Amino acid sequence: MSKREIYEAKTEAFLQPIVDEYGFELVDVEYVKEGGTWYLRSYIDKPGGITVDDCEMVSRRLSDILDREDYIDEAYIMEVSSPGLGRPLKKEKDFKRSLGEEVEIRTYRMVDKKKEFTGILKSYDEKTVTIELDDTTEKTFEKGDIALIRLAFDF
Repeated sequence: MSKREIYEAKTEAFLQPIVDEYGFELVDVEYVKEGGTWYLRSYIDKPGGITVDDCEMVSRRLSDILDREDYIDEAYIMEVSSPGLGRPLKKEKDFKRSLGEEVEIRTYRMVDKKKEFTGILKSYDEKTVTIELDDTTEKTFEKGDIALIRLAFDF
């Protein structure tokens, strides 16, 4: 396990009981470097959407734990937020919840002369994702070929 994966796993373990207590869902935890600064980001959700107050409650509790446990070597900024509208599908529960929903897929390489696809999530397994396109044909992608898969949103 990389240092990043260890930090994410430890944070998730400390955070899960907190979000469970409030009836929230822990969507994801990521430890990333952006512009020379490290960020420890936790994404939470609940039916009807998460509020700023929800994020603040979880953030205060997590901050106390992080101060006490002090397991991250680098200086970092901690954030707790909503996964947002363009929420990526990463875990089994994300795919399961999104079956029958419209998703956007971006691939690393061109597939049929395109890199972006939109369709209804029909099925998935450990290695593949299948969507139904607008013309009702089904297209299956290898997960290793997918750069991003997220819920589609229309404005």
